[in-house]
Amino acid sequence: MAEQGLNISRHPRVLDGNRYVYAVLSRRARGISVGINLNPDKICNFDCIYCQVDRTTPPELREVHEGELLAELESVLSRAKDGSLYREPRFVAVDAARRRLSDISFAGDGEPTSYPRFKEVVASVAALKERLELGGLKIAVLTNCTLLDRPAVKEALGILDGSDGEIWAKLDAGTEEYYEKVCVPGGVRFAKILSNILEASRARPVVIQSLFLALEGEGPTDQEINAYCLRLNGIVQGGGRIKLVQIYTVARRPAVSSVLPLADSQVDAIAAQVRRATGLPAESYYGSSAWRE
Repeated sequence: MAEQGLNISRHPRVLDGNRYVYAVLSRRARGISVGINLNPDKICNFDCIYCQVDRTTPPELREVHEGELLAELESVLSRAKDGSLYREPRFVAVDAARRRLSDISFAGDGEPTSYPRFKEVVASVAALKERLELGGLKIAVLTNCTLLDRPAVKEALGILDGSDGEIWAKLDAGTEEYYEKVCVPGGVRFAKILSNILEASRARPVVIQSLFLALEGEGPTDQEINAYCLRLNGIVQGGGRIKLVQIYTVARRPAVSSVLPLADSQVDAIAAQVRRATGLPAESYYGSSAWRE
């Protein structure tokens, strides 16, 4: 069977038999994102209703072997640098403008900052990037912000600050009720998420990434989006710095079958409301329901 090409509706975390490092076509990075999976055991401290990770099947791997991870990352980055990666079958159909290395991202099958040696891996990835002379290549951490107050995580973010690092902080709600419904956070209060985002954004500018969805045919209410904008304003008024707000929706099969993507016009309307109510830059990233076809 011919290998399927990359698209926004397919984010397989596999590449060349690798166990920890993969490559996806990222809507938000607008190019090829090289992902690092520090949670191959599929354990996460949230249970978001839109999560794309298939937790109905057991993980094939539970441990992270850091030497193997770094060897995989070096191979992928080296091939991206010399262009040979993009001649492989899965990349050929990708639009030429997006057939480029956009970032290294700590994402994967769970919350990356929960990995016990997150700081050490961050330091090793930053050193590898420097050795490969990939200065300017962004290292993004996609996080639900639950653990940003841990001392070791703060130290890791400090390392990233010196290596083109960027925090993509999840904020999917304006109210506690909606946050509990969408993120299913297992006891982590919404106030902690907001506090951790504020503290992290006081230290460096952050990107806010917010997924809004239709649940049983209904998108978020106007009141919810108004409350969400107030949360953004509260972060800024508290001394936090937000460089960009990313408004996006579902593009791959979610954990809950009644979750569907918003229409493009709905995504645009939320982004426009953010710009009007906060003065922050906000971008739209559209979804897909191709998994239903």
